[in-house]
Amino acid sequence: MSVNYSIKVYKQYFNFASSHFLIFEDGTREPLHGHNYRVMVQGEAPKLTADMVFDFLDIKPIVREVCDSLDHRLLLPKENKLLEVYDEDLYWKIIPPDEKMMIIPKEDIIFLPLENTSAERLAIYLCSEIKRIVFEKYKFKFTCLEIEVEETPGQSAVYREVEKELS
Repeated sequence: MSVNYSIKVYKQYFNFASSHFLIFEDGTREPLHGHNYRVMVQGEAPKLTADMVFDFLDIKPIVREVCDSLDHRLLLPKENKLLEVYDEDLYWKIIPPDEKMMIIPKEDIIFLPLENTSAERLAIYLCSEIKRIVFEKYKFKFTCLEIEVEETPGQSAVYREVEKELS
């Protein structure tokens, strides 16, 4: 019998207010708009260490740090081949497929290693960053890490990553 334990963390301050637009496969894009995103984290482990899966006091600042890094930024997909980006000293010149150029100060943008900035892709990014920081700081790996990103109340995307078993 396989046993898994889990923790679930959802704090009021696990949020970020960011703007974005999606670029669709046909080259059209959404208008630039924003959301007040909320994040929920659930992590699993096969055993308890010191009677815990992972200390809440250790996971909360990590989730907050990742959320804060996205707060009040324009989120752009670094890996979208349809988006042209040019370095203009203090600004980024962004040209989406509809060729409606935007010039935005560099400090207002964060480029994410994603193909798009959908809630689903943001959940993947958050999972990757939280896993990375947890491992760097604590040398710990959840057997499963689930991230929920709520775009608006009642509308969210969930990404669940299960660690591959070592053979």
